[in-house]
Amino acid sequence: MTMQLSPTDRKASQVTRKHWALIAAATVLPIVVSTGTAVADTPSTGAGTGAAGTTCTYSPAVPADNFKGIPVFDAKKAAKPYSATLKTSQGSITFQALTDKAPCTTFSFRFLAERDYFDRSHCHRLTTQRIFVLQCGDPTGTGSGGPGYSFPDENLEGATYPAGTVAMANAGPNTNGSQFFFVWKDTKLSPAYTPFGRITAGLDVLQKIAAGGEDDQNNPGDGFPTLPVNIRNVKISTR
Repeated sequence: MTMQLSPTDRKASQVTRKHWALIAAATVLPIVVSTGTAVADTPSTGAGTGAAGTTCTYSPAVPADNFKGIPVFDAKKAAKPYSATLKTSQGSITFQALTDKAPCTTFSFRFLAERDYFDRSHCHRLTTQRIFVLQCGDPTGTGSGGPGYSFPDENLEGATYPAGTVAMANAGPNTNGSQFFFVWKDTKLSPAYTPFGRITAGLDVLQKIAAGGEDDQNNPGDGFPTLPVNIRNVKISTR
């Protein structure tokens, strides 16, 4: 399925519904993330209250690839700052999670990382024209995979996407799952993709990957990275 974009983003990325849309977990057909489809033997939601009364609800959804369960939000744990280091075949990338601004998103990422969800997956999309991102987080490597649940957007008011931003991919409003992207060069996007981290080390790794190019399989400047980016493991460090 193809992510729904604003008219501005559609023009900027010059994609059509027959191609992967901007930052979507996308195949040649629109990605339909069903937040109302229950996964067998799982709770219906994983809800709780986050920072400043934020309600964090994780709703069962398909697909459920490499299923690790559905998070049950723990406000105390979610409030703890942490950094995440992704050890990849091209080098390590570390980001500081914005737990104060995006508690639901950062709690979900930590939940998946601590259960080895991202291990032995690869980043399946690199864009080198108009927008400048590396997209990861799909264990199927197809752009259409998901963790078996979805959750709402947050931290979108005034959101911008300078180099070093880590943000969620989605298939439309409030369809976040496991896919995310790194911004390797300042990028203009509408504030529709939850920013949840800032890179503190490894921006040079991303720039090296970008310099290696991609195969244009989606559009010119949009395809699979020439330098394979295999995620070996993700380490969460708290302080």
